[in-house]
Amino acid sequence: MKEQPTLTTERLILRPYSLADAKELQTLIGDRRISDTMHSIPHPYSVGMAEEWISMRQKSFDEGKSVQFLITDKPNGFLIGGIGLTISKEDENAELGYWIGKPYWHKGYCSEAGAAVMKYGFEVLALNRICARHMTRNPRSGKVMQKIGLQHEGHLRQAWKKWDKFEDVEMYAILRCDVIL
Repeated sequence: MKEQPTLTTERLILRPYSLADAKELQTLIGDRRISDTMHSIPHPYSVGMAEEWISMRQKSFDEGKSVQFLITDKPNGFLIGGIGLTISKEDENAELGYWIGKPYWHKGYCSEAGAAVMKYGFEVLALNRICARHMTRNPRSGKVMQKIGLQHEGHLRQAWKKWDKFEDVEMYAILRCDVIL
């Protein structure tokens, strides 16, 4: 079993999830406004779902399939959101995914965490490409992607189905050669 790293930024600590985070995670991610524009986050976020998800993180990390970080406030340690990479080792690429709890929207936390995770992906994981997607109706997520250097690659019509409605999706990516390491 490998130990997942902890990343630090000016204001944040990005650390592995722990079962002790489950209750706070369930409260924050259980807000319908979070799941509304997230393809893979259900609503309601029922009791036990956080524990189940957290318990799978270490195995996924050990297998090289993903690395997931809890975004916490550096001075106080309170939970802000989550961010991670779903990795394709054979293709040397990953998809970046993130969410921020509603009380922490519009404070730059996602961009700050995203830049740190992207740096980790290129420098430590030696990835060649990092991509990210967002629902077209969530343009603020696209602004985060642009702010950390990803380039718009395309518009995917009705690519995701969320709550019985097809959603258009925007695709962004950045290549290792686009970044000065």
